[in-house]
Amino acid sequence: MKKREEPLVSIVTPCYNASKYIGKTIESVLNQTYTNFEMIIVDDISTDDSYMIIKKYVDKDARIKYIKLEEKGGASISRNQALKEAKGKYVAFLDSDDLWYKEKLEKQVKFMEKNHIDFSYTDYEYIDENDNELNIKRVCPKKVTYCDMLLGDSVGCLTVMYNAEKTGIIQIPRIDKRNDYAIWCQVLKVLNVGYKLDDCLAYYRKNTDSISSGSKCKLLKYHYELHRKVNGFNPVSSGLLTMANTIKYIYIKKTKERKIK
Repeated sequence: MKKREEPLVSIVTPCYNASKYIGKTIESVLNQTYTNFEMIIVDDISTDDSYMIIKKYVDKDARIKYIKLEEKGGASISRNQALKEAKGKYVAFLDSDDLWYKEKLEKQVKFMEKNHIDFSYTDYEYIDENDNELNIKRVCPKKVTYCDMLLGDSVGCLTVMYNAEKTGIIQIPRIDKRNDYAIWCQVLKVLNVGYKLDDCLAYYRKNTDSISSGSKCKLLKYHYELHRKVNGFNPVSSGLLTMANTIKYIYIKKTKERKIK
C-alpha cells in the first residue's frame, strides 16, 4: 500500500532586525521531526545582518524561502505577504525570536489530521533573551470560538496552526500590534472553533525589544483599532470589546501563567 503523503505546512515568519535570534529560530524549524514544510521569512527591510544569516540557510535548504518587502510595512504586512505565498494545506506561525520543540509540527499535524480539526494550538514556555528557561508555562483553553477570541486573545501565535484549504488566503489591514490576534479573528470567522493539543511545544522569548513590547495604554489603542478596522465593529462595540480584552488579559496573567515544577 502506498504511504499517504504528509501534508505541506507553510510556516510564516516576519523578520525585522532579527540577526540576534533568527539563526536559532530557523534551526528549530530545520530540527523538526516533521520534514514536509516551507518556511517563508518576510523581511521588513532590516538594517542589520538578518539577510546574510538567512541567506546561508536559503542556499543550503530549498524549504527556507526569503522575501524582502519593497517598502516598510510592519508585521501585519509581512504576514500578509507570507500568507499570499503559502502553498501548504496548513499554515503555522513562528516569529523570528521564538523556538519550537522538535516534535511540534509532527504532533500537531497528526492531532489535526486524526481528529479532523482545522484550527489548533498548544501551551508554551517562556525563555529570556539568553535562552534561559524561566520555568513559566502559558496554559491555553481547551477550545476557543470566534466569540471567545473577540473577548480576548488566549492562544499563542507561535503555536497556532490552521487549515488554509478551508479558509482561503487570509489578509488583514495594516495594524502595528496585535496583528496575530487579527488573523485569528478572521480565521475563526470561517472555522468557528479551534482546539488545543494538550502539550507544551514551543518557547516564547520575553524580549524587551520585541514587537509585542510597549505601554499598556498604547495596547488599548491597538485593541480598539483592531476591532474597528479589522473586525468592523462600531465605536461603542469596539470600546466595550477593548475593555473586555483588558479584563481578559489581567485574568490570564493571574491564572494561566503557571510555574513549572
